[in-house]
Amino acid sequence: MMELLRNPTVWIVITIAGIIVLLTIFAIVARFFRLYIQSVTTGAGIGIFDLLRMTFRKVNPTVIVRSKIMATQAGITDAEGVTARALEAHYMAGGNVPLVIRSMIAARKAKIIDLDFKRATAIDLAGRNILEAVQTSVYPRVIDCPPKNSKRPSLDAIAKDGIQLKVKARVTVRANLDQLIGGATEETIVARVGEGIVSAIGSSERHKDVLENPDRISKAVLARRLDSQTAFEIVSIDIADIDVGDNIGARLQADQAEADTRVARAQAEGRRAMAVSQEQENLAGIEEMRAKLVEAEAEVPRAMAEAFQTGKLGILDYYKMQNIQADTDMRTSIATAK
Repeated sequence: MMELLRNPTVWIVITIAGIIVLLTIFAIVARFFRLYIQSVTTGAGIGIFDLLRMTFRKVNPTVIVRSKIMATQAGITDAEGVTARALEAHYMAGGNVPLVIRSMIAARKAKIIDLDFKRATAIDLAGRNILEAVQTSVYPRVIDCPPKNSKRPSLDAIAKDGIQLKVKARVTVRANLDQLIGGATEETIVARVGEGIVSAIGSSERHKDVLENPDRISKAVLARRLDSQTAFEIVSIDIADIDVGDNIGARLQADQAEADTRVARAQAEGRRAMAVSQEQENLAGIEEMRAKLVEAEAEVPRAMAEAFQTGKLGILDYYKMQNIQADTDMRTSIATAK
């Protein structure tokens, strides 16, 4: 052992190793010195070895330290679950650690929202903006119905008297943290409110009743609890504008009368076509009977010739028949002349 210590090469190796260790320690201290000092002076409770462990776990120490400092300064302690390891775990899960801490601070300052760390991280990991949800809970948000970017400028509904009403409404909502995970978004709120407004106007007997009391629409819509299973709670529904549109009932009646007229015309044309067809059939029947009559008359000379041959008809009989025929023709000509 003494011989090794007397060897200059050994001392050189030991010196180099010591220098490397000192440089490593100096690099670590230089890198985390500012964060460590901030943690110590603010009481965040994050040591130098905690910072080194975060580096090995590929966690950004700056994010964790500053988030822990914000929580500590706001009075959020480790007893509430906001520890350095909990922040690291949420960071590694893909969460937004500073946003969660800021939302908890905002909820505590508001004093009307009970938001713990587990609940905040669950909402954040679900893809919701937890800070925006807290702000909406404190300061209700106004949603236009229909939205400003909608293709239709108003909600069109028709009362029972057939008059169209064009309505614009504003819905004041507050975020519901209990249903923020899995709850429907504001598009669902807009669709449900629009449906409720159309239904309320459609159930009114006269459009004048709605114009006289627009708040009846709001009361009818609020009574239907349209915010169930959504991420918001409807505070109020206000009718911003209401205009009278077209007389849809009269237009529909006119269209129906026009359609009935066309049907009647079509039926009359059908009957006329049937009458013309029947007339043509009758004329064809007359011509057929005439043809049969001519055919029967053509058989008369033949029958007479056969009667002469067999002796059933004499010459006197023939002359009598001719006299009768001549008398008939004379009477017919006299009647025609008159």
